[in-house]
Amino acid sequence: MTGKTALSRAQVEDRVLGVLKWLVIAFLAAITLLPFYYMLLLSLKPIDALLLDPGSLWLPAKDFTVATYQDVMRSTDAGGQGFVRFLLNSALVSLGTVLLTLAAAVPGAYAVSRLKFFGHRQVSALFLAVYLFPATLLAVPLFVIFARMGLSSSLVGLAVVYVAQTVPVSVYMLKNYLVTIPYSIEEAAALDGCSRLQTVRKVILPLALPSLMATGLYVFMIAWNEFLFALLFLAADPDKWTVSLGLAQLSNGVEVPKTVLMAGSVVLTIPVVFLFFAAERLLTEGLTSGADKS
Repeated sequence: MTGKTALSRAQVEDRVLGVLKWLVIAFLAAITLLPFYYMLLLSLKPIDALLLDPGSLWLPAKDFTVATYQDVMRSTDAGGQGFVRFLLNSALVSLGTVLLTLAAAVPGAYAVSRLKFFGHRQVSALFLAVYLFPATLLAVPLFVIFARMGLSSSLVGLAVVYVAQTVPVSVYMLKNYLVTIPYSIEEAAALDGCSRLQTVRKVILPLALPSLMATGLYVFMIAWNEFLFALLFLAADPDKWTVSLGLAQLSNGVEVPKTVLMAGSVVLTIPVVFLFFAAERLLTEGLTSGADKS
């Protein structure tokens, strides 16, 4: 009788938890996808349809329009918003930030995870301590320094600022993965005649590809969406604006329809969403790697 009662209780718990699981998933999906769906819907709505029924969550297919996207992507000389240039600027800054960050973070993470030196256990905490300082505290000193170097209105200078922000957490993320790679693999490579640099390039980096992908995508999203430093460094030169600055210009424009603003928001969001789903498997492996220390 006790066994049947325990089995029945377990079945009830499984069914209740199973229902709650799907309810939580549905709730999280709704609060995540509904705003994006409404943003996408508004970007495809004619302005007159929006004014007549702004709360509508449905629009007949015959009423869809891509004129808002044409307006957003058209150059400013042709009367558009010039988002093609903004996208190219953001892509250059973001990809440059990813490459420079990984170039600095990979050797740093390897040193922290493999080499023995005084204070190596406290290095990770020191890296994360950088984030105790708010970005607004560093903005003015960085602007003054880069202005004296002639990089205050430069995409290169902006990328360097982003690298300074992303390297600490990138080192921390990569280190957590590298410590899970057995030392025996490096010892085998050394027996085969590989130097330490060759071991990192031929053995460690291929094994760390999931973590590199996760870290690179994280850095890309930071650089793609960042606004404060982009405004501070590039506000004086509209030709070098990133897409976040272009979107802020749309939101501040009284004469810009909200449908065009939503189209700009979609254009800002789509590249990151596409990259996320394209690298979903490697991203998941990279984020969860290093969690099991057994």
